[in-house]
Amino acid sequence: MIRVKLKSKLALTGAATMAALFLGLNANAARMDMVDVSNNNGYMSTAEYVSMRNEFGVKAVTVKISEGGTYKDPYAASNIANVQAAGMYINGYHFARYATKTQAIAEADFAGKAAKAAGLPIGAVLATDVEAEEQNNQSKATNDRNNATFMKEIQKFGYRSDIYTSGSWANNKMTIKAKTGWIAAYPYVVSGKNWYSTNHAWQWSSTAKFRISYGGFDVSQLNSNYYTAGQKSTVKPTNKGAVKANNQKANKNTSKPAALAKWVKESKTYTLKTAVKLRAGASTSSNTIIVLPAGTTVKTDQAIIQGGYRWVRQPRFNGFGYLATGPASNTLEYVKSGVTHTYYTVKYGDSWWTIAQRNGLNMTTLASQNGKTIYTTIYPGQRLVVR
Repeated sequence: MIRVKLKSKLALTGAATMAALFLGLNANAARMDMVDVSNNNGYMSTAEYVSMRNEFGVKAVTVKISEGGTYKDPYAASNIANVQAAGMYINGYHFARYATKTQAIAEADFAGKAAKAAGLPIGAVLATDVEAEEQNNQSKATNDRNNATFMKEIQKFGYRSDIYTSGSWANNKMTIKAKTGWIAAYPYVVSGKNWYSTNHAWQWSSTAKFRISYGGFDVSQLNSNYYTAGQKSTVKPTNKGAVKANNQKANKNTSKPAALAKWVKESKTYTLKTAVKLRAGASTSSNTIIVLPAGTTVKTDQAIIQGGYRWVRQPRFNGFGYLATGPASNTLEYVKSGVTHTYYTVKYGDSWWTIAQRNGLNMTTLASQNGKTIYTTIYPGQRLVVR
């Protein structure tokens, strides 16, 4: 959702990945029933939503409302208004940062008020997007308690509740019961299998393309009417032929699946020869927990090669941290210094989103690799690392 990304966004479960390797292509397998959008997608016009509806069969749109306890998505109000003008169902989501019950209540109150102000209609779903490092560091029981608290509180604003998370977190980091939940898991090849059919929705791609809209979008198949209930939609797709053809195209993925990476035991002590980012996951798009300075000693328990890097896992008092020890092609026990970077000079009118899109990056990744967040102001003439 947030594209880390995150919008990562979320990793495919190991079992599901293995299943995808053996399942053939069925172009009619997954439908583009719902799209979720946020500030990452920029301003979205009514015409774009009409195109999604008429040419791709999109029924519902879920827009980002807020994040944590302070951030309100600046495009929430325009997205809600334009989706409604296009005649589609509208819902919202809040990117959760809570780690305690008190924080969950505070974030629900913040999200509910933000949704009201943005015009999200009563009866819409206001889901909690649970995929951040704050929840990764909690027990399943704690996450279950916090999620239940958030959802109970959000209902006081007249909204229906649900949980969005990844397939690898569902019933692992938190409980997702049947007939609830919006689950993200991206197969290499969409097959005849309807994943997560007992849940409300399955998000099967984060890179879907629409004819008159720029960039990639998260798309989901709806397995129930939960995200289309309680709101009136009188407008239907007008081009059934285009809907069928475009859905077939979206389902196709010609890229070959990579070999499945596996964690292996590795009890080693590393002394860092340069500063290294300790991350919440084994990915360059994962959030940075802390920057470890040169000279730091790191004790690890596991290692893996994936995403072009060799990663090691560091046990911590409240979970694990992950750091890259170098490119996957070498076995150096430290991160090389003196890496050559490619820079981009910020121009007038640029934003984190436009620069990230221009360079094929996730917006959060672009900001983090420059030691900043997407909320940091950038100025013309400023140099940013893009490679």
